[in-house]
Amino acid sequence: MPVDLDFERAWQHKLSRSLERVAGADVCAQVMEGGDGLSAESNTFEVEEWSRKVLERLGQLVGEVKGREIMTDCACQYPISELSEIRRRYQESGDIDLVIRMLQDKFETFLRDTMGLEEELIETIVSRGWGLAGVRQGDIIVATKIPKSGYLLEYFQESDSERKRQLYCHCPRVRDILGASGSLPQLYCYCGAGFYKGIWEEILQMPVEVEVLETVLDGGEVCKIAVHLPDGA
Repeated sequence: MPVDLDFERAWQHKLSRSLERVAGADVCAQVMEGGDGLSAESNTFEVEEWSRKVLERLGQLVGEVKGREIMTDCACQYPISELSEIRRRYQESGDIDLVIRMLQDKFETFLRDTMGLEEELIETIVSRGWGLAGVRQGDIIVATKIPKSGYLLEYFQESDSERKRQLYCHCPRVRDILGASGSLPQLYCYCGAGFYKGIWEEILQMPVEVEVLETVLDGGEVCKIAVHLPDGA
């Protein structure tokens, strides 16, 4: 399987690139040790054990702050081309609330036109504050992820709380680990938080800090991220 189609190998590539940028080649080699033979076909237990060791070594070798920076850099990113008009409008107006409205419109259009969801379900999703835009609380945007789109309908039909958490998560590694009743330290979820960091940094053209508030990996019902707006935004 090509690397770009193999989640495990593609994610390791992003992690090693981020590690080298932030901490250097020597630290990268130490943190990544033991991951060479893993792929999307690997045993879930082996992937969980290696991932746990990676996160432990990150904490020991680079500390929490740099560890979070490294993990957010591994995130899947929203297409920059889809944000260009929002960025332009923000640069003209400096209006954060306008940005939120435009992101929300884009999200609801995705639910309606791309996913083909019925209006009742769209209203349910919007009422829960899920999606791209988040909810503003002063200088913080609280963003709650939508359940993985490919499992969205199954998620709403499922009654078992553990199975719902598994269906909710966007990360193949976490879905496999939750399905095997495993877990990982919360630091791993800064990878998912990086999705929102990328969106807001592209729009604002300023560095943005993110904070993981709740995740299904920790037994939460949703994954909730705080985006701390920088001074001057």
